[in-house]
Amino acid sequence: MSVRYLKQLFKPASVAVLGASNTADSVGGIVMRNLLQGGFTGPILPVNRKYQAVQGVLAYPSVAALPLVPDMAVIAVPPDDTLTALKELADRGTRAAIVVASGIGWAGVKPDVAAAIRDTARSHGIRVLGPNSLGVLVPGIGLNASFAPQPANKGRIAFVSQSGAVCTSVLDWARPKGIGFSHFISMGDMLNTDFGDVLDYLGSDPDTRAILLYIESIPLRRNFMSAARAAARNKPVLAIKAGRRNASQQATISHTGILAGADLVYDAAFRRSGMLRVYTIEELFAATETLSVMTKPKGERMAILTNGGGFGVMGVDELDEQGGLLAELTPETIEALNSVLPATWSRGNPVDIMGEASPERYAAALKILSAAKEVDTVVVMHSPVATTDPLAITEALIPVIKQSRRVSISTCWIGDELVRDSRRRFHEAAIPTFTTPYQAIRSFLHTVAYRKNQDMLMETPASLPTEFTPNITIARRLISDALSAGRTTLSEPEAKALLSAYGIAVVETRVAHTPAEARAVADAMGYPVVLKILSDDISHKSEHGGVRLDLTSGDEVEKAAQSMLTRLSISFPEARISGFTVQPMHRHSLGQELIVGINTDPIFGPVILFGQGGTAAEIIADRAVTLPPLNMALAAEVIGRTRIGKVLQGAKAHSAADLESLSLALIQVAQMTVDLPEIRELDINPLLASPDGVIALDARVVLAPYAGTNPTDRLAIRPYPQDLEETFVMKGGRPVLLRPIRPEDEPNHHVFVSRLTPEDIRFRFFGLVQELPHSQMARMTQIDYDREMAFIATAPDSDGREETLGVVRAVTDPDNETTEFSIVVRSDLKGAGLAKAMMVKMIRYCQSRKTRTMVGQVLKENARMLTFVEHLGFRRVRMVEIDVVEVELDLQSARTEGVPLFD
Repeated sequence: MSVRYLKQLFKPASVAVLGASNTADSVGGIVMRNLLQGGFTGPILPVNRKYQAVQGVLAYPSVAALPLVPDMAVIAVPPDDTLTALKELADRGTRAAIVVASGIGWAGVKPDVAAAIRDTARSHGIRVLGPNSLGVLVPGIGLNASFAPQPANKGRIAFVSQSGAVCTSVLDWARPKGIGFSHFISMGDMLNTDFGDVLDYLGSDPDTRAILLYIESIPLRRNFMSAARAAARNKPVLAIKAGRRNASQQATISHTGILAGADLVYDAAFRRSGMLRVYTIEELFAATETLSVMTKPKGERMAILTNGGGFGVMGVDELDEQGGLLAELTPETIEALNSVLPATWSRGNPVDIMGEASPERYAAALKILSAAKEVDTVVVMHSPVATTDPLAITEALIPVIKQSRRVSISTCWIGDELVRDSRRRFHEAAIPTFTTPYQAIRSFLHTVAYRKNQDMLMETPASLPTEFTPNITIARRLISDALSAGRTTLSEPEAKALLSAYGIAVVETRVAHTPAEARAVADAMGYPVVLKILSDDISHKSEHGGVRLDLTSGDEVEKAAQSMLTRLSISFPEARISGFTVQPMHRHSLGQELIVGINTDPIFGPVILFGQGGTAAEIIADRAVTLPPLNMALAAEVIGRTRIGKVLQGAKAHSAADLESLSLALIQVAQMTVDLPEIRELDINPLLASPDGVIALDARVVLAPYAGTNPTDRLAIRPYPQDLEETFVMKGGRPVLLRPIRPEDEPNHHVFVSRLTPEDIRFRFFGLVQELPHSQMARMTQIDYDREMAFIATAPDSDGREETLGVVRAVTDPDNETTEFSIVVRSDLKGAGLAKAMMVKMIRYCQSRKTRTMVGQVLKENARMLTFVEHLGFRRVRMVEIDVVEVELDLQSARTEGVPLFD
């Protein structure tokens, strides 16, 4: 992850064009013409030894002959000459280059050139966009460093695409609609600059209001996830993912592997990062407009106000099909509408106010719906009729919409020529407007989905209902024994032992080697029982007749076992049969069969699947996918995205399941992905969920040797770094735990801040803060461990409840060059050595990450803090403001060994 030299790429002071040409239809000729016509005010330097001048601009025979070092260069030379051109630019000191040549990316015919370009960019410190890039357009500075066939309008939307063809089509589509861009970026093959880098840059760019992505693949999962989550906290990030269907299904032997398709995993990644996924270019821009100008809806209940009943019904159909919620109008609202509408109105939702509805009727009805407590959003529709003036209705509605603060309102003026002026006025008033009911409903549902994704970023998870400490030693022994024996799957008893090691309840399971032994085991266990075949070669036992349920006698067990052996000897003669498993029969009258599993995605690594289980799991396909690690809130969210999740809540005649225990089971499975990198696939199917808890009735685990050094590198999101926990004993003998902060710490963090003295607050926040809002506190406790770190000190209070005593935080730039620290410790603990221990811990942590410099800002009057950090090796470097001092520590040379923790 890096934003180094992206400023030179997107805001260059000068641009060179290597391969600039006077041939009008050549790439070099088009790039030069676009640069000259775009209004760029910096030097434009054509490089081509064939010409004395290119399009009227003095040309230079080589990069070395240029009169100045260009900030950025467009390399428009043949593929065989690209690497040489890049090296010449790097040697001259150019910091950014766009490579337009195709056929040399990783999928191209010159993979050796691709590798050399990547290595040159890394070793010479030059930022490369491409190859196979259409270029970059930044209309705000007149930069059109591309061979696009037309320019871009100026605006505040950034469009970033992996496909050059999509770029040119979107440009052509957007221009007549007046859609403008802050940046228009063609990523190409992303050898050096990827989506994560660009998201980091655009996420903090003040000229960009929203970021739109067209994605075909993501090469660096963790860089993408970290950057997307950071950008999505600042502004809307929307994505189209192409290639939703796999051309070929990855070979897999588990239900989870089949159910957790690649497109579902991208969905999970976008949702987890706070982004919004859409599926068409029209949706992309419509959703952007809606998110940018519509009042954020507080709920999902929609009212439709229309003068055409047919269009209202179409809107309801779309809302219902997409899982939306139609508001049910109260008698009070209906009575209020009766007073302003004719007797023939629909008296329900949609609110059909009849075709001849006047501006006054529209305005009066909208005011009532805006005030109705049962309504969260209103879509106002209008279809032109001869007796009304669409523009007059528009003018009457604009002030009503502007005055509405409680509900979100969008408009849908259906037609073309007769409603064109109305749409223009809505645009001018920054009111979302659409051409069809489909667009209007979809756009609102996008705001709902976006709000939910944003809420996930900010939600404070509940504490675990039961603390669990997995027996990792047993788990690893089970896996290593299987791999050492040359097996890639665990037997059913081994798989259940693995689940038990992580605290997941499993049904009692005993092994029998012969039909007679199975009978004896069943007799000892008691009836009824379940009999299953035991074989490493049979993945799905039910499909081969290898499962018999509800056996009630020894004769039935022995006959069933013998029948299995006979059947398999014919249908699956090569299967190696180890025997049978016998377990008690669990009745399902109050329980639901679920599936919980792990699959390994080639892009995002391990993923967690949840859904309706049983033998028909693949046919029903009611499932949801999420990324580990999980907490209680994230586990509840993935359960709630399934149809079976509604049943588990106690829908209709079904008893509610123990959702806390189910969420905990998902967290326990997710922890396996963190601890046990050898697990490639896992099925718990069925996992029986009932009001009494959850229990695993069957499980299968697929293994593969792991050759990496850090198991967490496989994960798209860095998990809680438990290895950074340590105990420190303060002066006076009180032990405290120093550990990374967790989302669950938010409630205690509120208490901690509330107990700080006014002076502590002023020194930490440079002002008086009475209380931090949830949004800010969530950002402080829900951190990306790849980007920042916060260590807190915790200890039990006099009542045995854990309390927060202090926190030290370091936020690092994407280049890992500089990290900014802050620290605050409760006033009554100053002098106990805690602050110094926490600072030393943070310094050592940043040193382990090879961060170069640590900086901080301290109020000039905070003499105690200035003295404190100077004792740790910091030096004062400058005055940021008249009363704020910046201090700096060279982490490469800082030494913390032997630093006394107690003064």
